[in-house]
This record gives sequence, structure tokens and C-alpha cells, in this order.
Amino acid sequence: MVEQRFGEWVVVRQQGERVAELVLDRPKAMNAVSTELARGLSSACAALAADPGVSVVVLTSASERAFCVGADLKERNTFSDAELARQRPFARAAYTGVLELPMPTIAAVHGYALGGGYELALSCDVIVADPTAVVGLPEVSVGVVPGGGGTQLLPRRVGAARAAQLIFTARRVAAAEALALGLIDVLAEEGQERTEALALAARIATNSPVGLRAAKRALRLGQGLDLRAGLEIEDAAWHTVAFSPDRAEGVAAFNEKRPPAWPAE
Repeated sequence: MVEQRFGEWVVVRQQGERVAELVLDRPKAMNAVSTELARGLSSACAALAADPGVSVVVLTSASERAFCVGADLKERNTFSDAELARQRPFARAAYTGVLELPMPTIAAVHGYALGGGYELALSCDVIVADPTAVVGLPEVSVGVVPGGGGTQLLPRRVGAARAAQLIFTARRVAAAEALALGLIDVLAEEGQERTEALALAARIATNSPVGLRAAKRALRLGQGLDLRAGLEIEDAAWHTVAFSPDRAEGVAAFNEKRPPAWPAE
């Protein structure tokens, strides 16, 4: 796909060889996750997951002020309890859609990435941010809890005690401290987070598409398991790639001292 819109506020663009950019495009609301945006995001992720031509996805924002400010609280304020319960599956599907993308994912963060916005970034494998970034999970300050994966993803990133402190205090963390705490992975120059994330994606995308998906699967499934169980998952991933055309091409290219030409899936 060159460019495709999913609903009103989500866009997918092809960015060079085997890289897709997944754009949150609701700038006037700083990408607040409404029901409509959630529907579009989950649909876009389903399309990306099914596309064998995509090796890496970069999640970006069309808002100048924010990556994503989280749930659309103005919309939520109009809901009855029954309407909120009916909306929950759509919101959850959006976060799960990003988390379960089978290829490597990179979030490019500037400005506010709060609540569900930071949870979208946490759902990616790598977070690149610029110095304007402010991240955090402030849900308890408005009477809810992180509901887009934050209580599970943040401890896996920074440890249980640090995650508890950040969630219980609802603290917002600026970019430099976020890097030091492990809340983000790469601190780009101001305004360069998207460029740097796309450059990283391009480097990743030169590698085996089959290998990338298998490696991500092993990394994700092995988290939290004991070593022996994790090694069994790694062995299953090895079998996925060991007898694939990608393995044959990769070994041949190495021996012939040329870049690999990965087979079309």
C-alpha cells in the first residue's frame, strides 16, 4: 500500500522498502483516542499484520503538540455506564492491535504521550523520542487505571517497583529523565524523532522478514518465563526460519559477499 486511510483519523503510508508508517492523524484533539480513532487503529493494525510486504512499522503523530494524550475524556464524559462498557472492546482492540503486530514496531514520540498515548508507545518494541516528549500514566488522577496495557507493559520495561511508583503518583516524566529511567529508548534531537525512527526502521528492514517476525515472537512469548521454557520458545522460532527460503538466501548472500535478496512471501 502506498497510502490508505482507516476511518477519519488513522493513515498508513509506505515509507521505502518494507517500512510502513502508521499515523495518528487527529491533530486538533492531540490524537485523543475516541471510539472512531480506536476503530481505525485496530483496522489499520489488522491490515498491516496481514501484509507480508511490511517488515517494520513506525507509529507517528500528525499533531505538532503531542504524540497522543490518551483517552478522549470529552467523549467519555458523555457516556453512560452502559455506553462506556460497550465502548471498552473497541478501545482495547486498538491497543492490542499495536501490541500484537507481528513485525518490529517503533514509536516516534514528541510532546505529550500520556495515559493511553504512552500505552501505545509501550506497545511498540522501541520508543524514539525528542526532548519535547513528556510521558506518563496519570490515570489514577482521574479515577481510573491504565487500561491499554500499562500495568503490564511498564513493569516489563522498568521493573515492578519503579512502575508502581510512576503509576501510583500519576507522575509525568520529561524526556531526559525518561531516557535515564528506561521509559524511552532513544533520545533524538528536537523535531527529529520521526526521521530517526524511520532511519532505524530502514536499517531493520534490510534483514530477513521471516527472521524478524520469528525473533519478535520469541522475545515476546519468552518474557516472564523460566529460562528452560524460554529456550523452548526460541527453539520453535529457530525451526520457523531454519528451513525457510530466507535462511537459504541469507547464507548464500553471505558466502557470495552480496546483499541478500529476500524472497517474496
